[in-house]
Amino acid sequence: MPFVSRSDDGAIDGVFEQLQEGTAEEFLPDDDAALIAFLDAPPKVSSVSARQFRLQLRRAKLIDQVKAWVAQQDEETQDSFEYSRDFVRNSPMMEAGFAAMGFTVEQQDAFFEAAAKL
Repeated sequence: MPFVSRSDDGAIDGVFEQLQEGTAEEFLPDDDAALIAFLDAPPKVSSVSARQFRLQLRRAKLIDQVKAWVAQQDEETQDSFEYSRDFVRNSPMMEAGFAAMGFTVEQQDAFFEAAAKL
């Protein structure tokens, strides 16, 4: 039976074998439905290849909008978009770009999940 930590909205966000003072003090049985759902959830996609990222931009019909945004950014951002081998979900460039396009966190996750399948 593990100890769990929870996010501000009450969802389980960590599982620990030992008590974690101030962090994970709630003890759950192994057959708890919320615990099982957390443990069985597929891992979130944290990065995709440049090919996957660009193909997903095209499929989502966002490639022109993203290229226009990138063209207005500093040279490091432009180089990163042009020459990166991988695109990392939580990088500052990704967060800035998705924010500029009005994406929610859920939409960003869905974009990376779709890209990872290409």
